[in-house]
Parts: sequence; C-alpha cells; structure tokens
Amino acid sequence: MEPLLPFTALLNRLFAAPVTALLHRLGITVQSPSQPIPNYVAMQVLVVLLLVLLFLIVRSRLSVEKPGGLQHLMEMLYGFVGDSCHEIIGHDHERYVPYVATLGLFIISCNLLGLFPFFETPTGVPSVPLGCALVAWFYYHYHGIRTNGAGYIKHFMGPVLWLAPLMFVIEICSHLARILSLTVRLYANMFAGDMVTLVFFSMIPIVLPIPFMLLHLLVAVVQTFIFMLLTMVYLGEAVAHEH
Repeated sequence: MEPLLPFTALLNRLFAAPVTALLHRLGITVQSPSQPIPNYVAMQVLVVLLLVLLFLIVRSRLSVEKPGGLQHLMEMLYGFVGDSCHEIIGHDHERYVPYVATLGLFIISCNLLGLFPFFETPTGVPSVPLGCALVAWFYYHYHGIRTNGAGYIKHFMGPVLWLAPLMFVIEICSHLARILSLTVRLYANMFAGDMVTLVFFSMIPIVLPIPFMLLHLLVAVVQTFIFMLLTMVYLGEAVAHEH
C-alpha cells in the first residue's frame, strides 16, 4: 500500500468508517478498512474544495466599479474559454462555456498540485483522466441528442446511404477511441512529468529540479488546453446541424 499523504491521512481519520461502510454496500472489497481513501481520491477532494473556496471568494468580491485583480484574472480566463467555444462550437456556444471552463480549472489544478510538497498529481493516476474523459464523452453525446434529437444518429451514418452500415461501425469505434485518446494523453504526460521531477529532486534536491518543475508547469498547461480543445471540438461536431 502506498504511503498516505497528510491530507489523505486526515480524510481517512475523519471518514474511514462511513466510506468503508458505503463501499461494502456497493460490493467493493476494501483491503484496509482504516484507510479506504487513496491519495488520488483525497487530492481530487482537495482540488474541489479549493475551487469552491476560490469561487466563493471571487463571488464575494465581485464589483463593477472597482474590480480586483482576482476578478480580472477570472474574467480573462472565462473570456478566453468563451471566445474559444464561439470559434469552435459556434451557435449557442454560451450554453457550454461553464462546463468547459470548470473542466479546465479542475484539470489544471490537478495537474499542478504535484508541484507542491506533501501533495501529488491526481491526473498521474489513470482512473482520474479516465473519469474526466468519460464525463466529457457522455456530456457531448447528451447535448448532441438534445440538440438534434433522433437526427443525431445521422452523424454516425456518413453521406453515402449504401455505406451507412460500415460507417456506423467505424464511427462507433472512433467515438469509443476518443475516451482512450483523452485518457492516455493526459495520464502519460502528467505521469512522466511527475517521474522526471521526482528523479532529479531525489538526486539533487536544490536548484537542479527547478527547470524540470517549470517543464512540468508547461506540460500541465498545454495538456489542460488540449483536453479542453478536444472537448470543444467534439461538442461542436455533436451539436452541429444545418441552418
């Protein structure tokens, strides 16, 4: 069993009993009833708590006359996501901006958490990128059906009628492969970044790891943007229809 981080140990100390009981009810075997919460789950809980706190702080300081630096930063980020959604998704893009922005903030926070002592990068564990990919996958299919109704199935049939059965199989495989693509891309890059930083930090913990930490920061930002960009592309394809 991996050593528990301080925040993980705190969560297990507070919630081990109810979490273990819940997992037993769901038919999930718990190897250690006193430590049912792993590090990557605890890190996600911490990220959610930090984001909620950030949103509450921004909400409490909103001002039209004297906007603060934090408000300017959040407006800039929201505007960037809004402009990107407008260019890629097009019509009715405003509906999807909150989801894409929230997804981006969650992923970038998870990616950067491992740079701080006593924490680790939850996206360096396969199940976390997989969860993000599955949520994005179901989200864009839901909105594709909501927007186009039964006509959404035409997206899978192709333009040529006699090739429709073959195109349907190909499109289904293609859409399922998107889950794997989103998962592996994010997981592999963050896991590799964590390992490189950890190796050099263990060898020479002063000065030398700094360039690799900056590289980790760059990779974290780039991978977040790619995940958001692909989600917007998939949304744009799903909700597209002829006007």
